[in-house]
Amino acid sequence: MITLLLATILCAPCEPPRQDPPNILFIMSDDHAWQAISAYGSDRNVTPNIDRIARNGITFDRYYVENAICAPSRAAILTGMFSEHHGVPTNSEVFDGAQPTFPALARESGYQTALVGKWHLKSEPVGFDHYERLIGQGPYYRPRMIRNGEEVVHPGYTTDVITDLAVDWLEDGRDRSKPFVLMVQHKAPHREWMPGPDHLEDMVGIDLPEPATLFDDYTGRGSASTMQEMTIKDHLRPMDLKLEMPDWMMRMTPEQRAAWDAAYEPRNEAFRALELTGMDLIRWKYQRYAKDYLRCIASVDDSVGRILDTLEAQGLADDTIVIYTSDQGWYLGEHGWYDKRWMYEESFRTPLLLSWPGVVEPGRRTELLSQNIDLAPTFLEIIGVEAPPRMQGRSLLPVLEAADDAEVEDIGWRDALYYRYYESQGPHKVPKHEGVRTRRYKLMVFPELNEVELYDLEVDPDELHS
Repeated sequence: MITLLLATILCAPCEPPRQDPPNILFIMSDDHAWQAISAYGSDRNVTPNIDRIARNGITFDRYYVENAICAPSRAAILTGMFSEHHGVPTNSEVFDGAQPTFPALARESGYQTALVGKWHLKSEPVGFDHYERLIGQGPYYRPRMIRNGEEVVHPGYTTDVITDLAVDWLEDGRDRSKPFVLMVQHKAPHREWMPGPDHLEDMVGIDLPEPATLFDDYTGRGSASTMQEMTIKDHLRPMDLKLEMPDWMMRMTPEQRAAWDAAYEPRNEAFRALELTGMDLIRWKYQRYAKDYLRCIASVDDSVGRILDTLEAQGLADDTIVIYTSDQGWYLGEHGWYDKRWMYEESFRTPLLLSWPGVVEPGRRTELLSQNIDLAPTFLEIIGVEAPPRMQGRSLLPVLEAADDAEVEDIGWRDALYYRYYESQGPHKVPKHEGVRTRRYKLMVFPELNEVELYDLEVDPDELHS
C-alpha cells in the first residue's frame, strides 16, 4: 500500500491517479482464432481495435484453454477450475451457479457486475446485478434475449446489439459510486458465420492466403486425425457456405434480407456457373468460409472500438482493465479443418490481450504458459479478494506487473499445462484425448485408440510428425 501511494504521488505530474480498485471490462468472442488477429501476425485480416489493447497492454503468446469447447471453457473462466471439477466437461451439462465464481465474489466485495451477450451454460447467470443473455447459441440477426429473467427481441445484427447493450450500460446503467465488472460476450464468429450489414462486401475480389496445411493428408501421426468430421473438403454444409439458407437462419428484417441477397446471390450464381471439382472446389470452399468468418470478426473488432471509445468518453479508460479473449481457438483451414476441440495448437492456443494503464507495460508480449483457469484468480487478486482454495488456476498478476518474462521466471512459474477433451461420439467425431504441453513439447494420449502422439514444437510447429 505504501509503495502504491508513493507511486501515485511521484507520478502525479505525468499521469492521472488510478481508481483503486480498478474496473474490469472483459470482452470475449466465440471461436476467435488467434491467427485471425493482426496483433498475432495475421496475414488474412486486420483488427485495428483489438490491436489497440495489444498496443496499450500485454499480448499473451502462449495462452491456452483446458478444454477447447464453448461451455466448458466458459465455466473454467468463471470458476478457475478444470472441467472435471466445475461440472461442465461437455456442452450438455447444466452449470451450477451456486459454486464460487469471480463475478459473484467481486459483487460480494462491493463491485457492480453485469453481463451482456452469450452465456451458453444452460442456467441463468448468477452473481450479476444485471444481465441480458442470448437464448442458447443465439442467431446472427434479430436475437431473442433474456434480460434479468424476461424475454426481449432486438431487431439488429447480434454483434451490434450486444455492443449497444454494453455501451448503454456504461453510459446509463452503472452505479457510478462503485467499481464494475462488465462481461461483454459475443456470439461471433461462431458457426454459421453470417456477416453483418456493414461487412457483406468485405474482401470481394481478392484471394486470401491459404494455410500451408490446407491439403494435409494426416500422414506421420496416429489415426485420430483421420477419424474427425470437420474438413472443409467434406463437412461444410450448403448453409455454412451460404448456398442454401434455411428459414431459421434468415431471421432478418426486409431491409437486412435485401442487403444479404444483393451480396450473395450474384456470387452464388457465379460459383455455380464454374462447376468446380477437386482441389479447385476445396479452394473455393476455403475462400467462402474464411471470408465469411473474417467478416464476422470485422464486426467484433468494430464493437471493441466502440466500447473502448465509450470508456474514454466516460472518463473510465485510465481506471479500467480491458481484456480481449475467446472461449478457445479455431481452425481457419489449417490441416484442412474448421471447428475446434483438438489439443493441436490452432484450437488449444487462444488469444488473450490485456491493458491496464499505469501497471502493464504498453506493447509487452509474454511467452509464459498461461491458461483460462488463471483468469478468475487473477481478477480476484487484482480486486483484493482471496481466491477460494478450490480454484486451480494461478494468478497472472506477477506477469502483468513484470517488465519482462525473466523477472517472473526468477520467482518461479509453471513449466507445463494440462488439457482434456471429454467427448467421443459428439459433433465432428473428435476422439477423447488429454495431454500435457511444455514450452517445447506436447504429449497427447488417446485412451480409446490406445495411441500416443508426441511433438517437438520447436522443430515441428505445425504438428505433422509424431
